[in-house]
Amino acid sequence: MHQYSQGKNHTQGHKGIPAGHVEEEHGRKGFFGLVSHLIKPEAPTRWTEIDGPLRPHLFDLVPMKYEGNRWKRLFFNNEVAMYSVMNPVTALQPTSAGKTNLKSFRNVDGETLYFCHSGKGEVLTEYGLLKFKVGSYINIPKSLHHAFVFDEPTQFIIIESKSGMYREPERGMVGKNAFYDLASLGKPDLEALHHFKQTKNVESLSIEIKRLETITTFKYEACVYDTVSWKGDFFPFTLHINDMMPMMSHRVHLPPSAHTTFAANGFVVCTFLPRLIETDADALKVPFYHQNIDYDEVLFYHAGNFFSRDNLHPNMISYHPAGFPHGPHPKAFAMAQNGPPKTFTDEVAVMVDTYNPLNIDPGFESVEVKSYWESWKQKK
Repeated sequence: MHQYSQGKNHTQGHKGIPAGHVEEEHGRKGFFGLVSHLIKPEAPTRWTEIDGPLRPHLFDLVPMKYEGNRWKRLFFNNEVAMYSVMNPVTALQPTSAGKTNLKSFRNVDGETLYFCHSGKGEVLTEYGLLKFKVGSYINIPKSLHHAFVFDEPTQFIIIESKSGMYREPERGMVGKNAFYDLASLGKPDLEALHHFKQTKNVESLSIEIKRLETITTFKYEACVYDTVSWKGDFFPFTLHINDMMPMMSHRVHLPPSAHTTFAANGFVVCTFLPRLIETDADALKVPFYHQNIDYDEVLFYHAGNFFSRDNLHPNMISYHPAGFPHGPHPKAFAMAQNGPPKTFTDEVAVMVDTYNPLNIDPGFESVEVKSYWESWKQKK
């Protein structure tokens, strides 16, 4: 489509914005489609009141109460559901007491993507053993049973795709090795699985299968992890944030789509990682103001200093519905414009952008920070 402009404009987005003004981006299909930049004298977040359901939400998972190791649903629609779960250390019996019987799980409702916010351990799968630690994604394809052994108390954020497999993002002209190389994926190790079963004296004689949100338990007389060999391109894997190379420009801020980690039908998963701050003197040093025209946005704050927001800490999660204009908080924007230059950000966050509207689980509202919508107000 032909580009058109009116008034005096900067020639590069997020750079050369006239003094005393702000830039607001209008973009379609998340940040993958048509886009325009509007120069305005004031931020689009200058509201004084919001009367109605279209408002931002912030939740603090730190005080959340869990029922054992049951998944706590946070958000959901027909394509995706998000959960949080806390898992205690796995109690392994001494060898003299017999084998520890691990409970296995199989999700027939969708693909299961775990993100490890805290803890570490191992995953037994039919394809072999996987290891994980803080910052690991664990991708378990639909209908593959698996069992966890937790070496430490472990919190997962779970992103369940109900509409198809996770796939690599389109990398286009930056090449297949951009963001992460497929060689960095953690592959299941079949030999390590059998060694682990023997040395840790573990087995699994039952599988809990989730289908249509109900559980059916299958019981067996022998361990369900008995594969002797396999081949193919359908298997579980891990991906650690330390093996991702963030896409960036040292001169100008890139949109969140540059950080897409996994794509699925109806949503994408992005990972924001530590990176250098833009160096051009006239470049915007914080995320730009924008509307979510087509996508709902969920952001889980994992680690670091979230420099574009005030009063956030790890294990919080925000939800910005489509049509809600947002961007940096006033203090962060002022610091980027007038404060001492910041050269690096250490924040780590996981973002889920969904094409169809999300629902907030009613049980999740007890940990909502109700005043979040006011955090864009200028402090007087």
